[in-house]
Amino acid sequence: MFSFLLSFIASALLTLLVIKESRLHGSALDAVAGVQKVHAHRVARIGGLSIFLAVALSSAISIWRVPTMGSWLAALLLCSAVAFAGGIVEDYTGRVSPARRLLLTMAAAALGFFLLDARIDRIDWPFAVLTLGYWWFTLPLTVLAVSGIANAINIIDGFNGLASVVCICMLLSLGYVALQVNDTFVLVAALMVAGATAGFLIWNYPVGLIFLGDGGAYFIGFMLGELALLLVMRNPEVSTWYAALLLIYPAFETLFSVYRRMFVRGKSPAIPDGIHLHSLIFRRVVQWAVGRKEARALVRRNSLTSPYLWLFSLSAVIPATLFWNNTTVLIACCLVFMASYIWIYVRIVRFKAPRWMIRHKKP
Repeated sequence: MFSFLLSFIASALLTLLVIKESRLHGSALDAVAGVQKVHAHRVARIGGLSIFLAVALSSAISIWRVPTMGSWLAALLLCSAVAFAGGIVEDYTGRVSPARRLLLTMAAAALGFFLLDARIDRIDWPFAVLTLGYWWFTLPLTVLAVSGIANAINIIDGFNGLASVVCICMLLSLGYVALQVNDTFVLVAALMVAGATAGFLIWNYPVGLIFLGDGGAYFIGFMLGELALLLVMRNPEVSTWYAALLLIYPAFETLFSVYRRMFVRGKSPAIPDGIHLHSLIFRRVVQWAVGRKEARALVRRNSLTSPYLWLFSLSAVIPATLFWNNTTVLIACCLVFMASYIWIYVRIVRFKAPRWMIRHKKP
């Protein structure tokens, strides 16, 4: 818990400093207009900077306290810095294309492959284990998986507290399972990132005084993907489907969005739109706040959207945490989650959201 508390305090103080000094980085203020913009005032979008610095500080202290983890934490931080760099530069300049940011996260995953031996070398099945023994196959598969998760976290970062709380829950799950299998490195790293994200969250939710930004989303997403991969591959008793179920909400959201944009709408998957699941819930489910264009009502609707997705994400995180070594149950839960996602999405698109999701306006 020392790592969590240290990261939390450092991140909370650094985030407050960023907010107070936002006038010094006007270029990093988020615009109000845009297909995915749901806020009424300009907000600093470099919350990822305080999270990264808090994790770096916690890592340095952890290395000082436990020197045996030094090489692991240093290598992990180096790899994550590559993914973070593209996002934070985009937050400041707005000139780093999605393709370049993706290439940087892929480069970070490739570094992790060689420096941390973070690679997908097996896939568990109920009655067998499929071993992947060729580096020319495992390298691109690993790079695709880790960079995909980093990009997926950026995609779900659409409302105050949405991506932050989802990631905190996933990181705490990683810490819990790491504790069960005595993987100290993954435990400490997961708690550090969770604490730093929680320190940022108190300023981001509910009123959105600062945003995560691309830098924060790519950094946390990369850490999630890398730590999940390391936990599973370093500990054969943890099913590979634990990582799949744990990360299924952002991963499936991304895959479904690519399918929807390319094959349903005939557009490039890189072009942003406003019909992600969280966007539909904001527009068609959260109906009871008064004044669609009034600033206070907009902030209220923004903050009321995230809890729906928190609960939806927990429907995968909780069974993943409980059945982390049961491949059959984990596969079944993955199938149920994907079916539930599609059912809810289709119902909302057709203006038939399930009644339990709708909160009507108060008289």
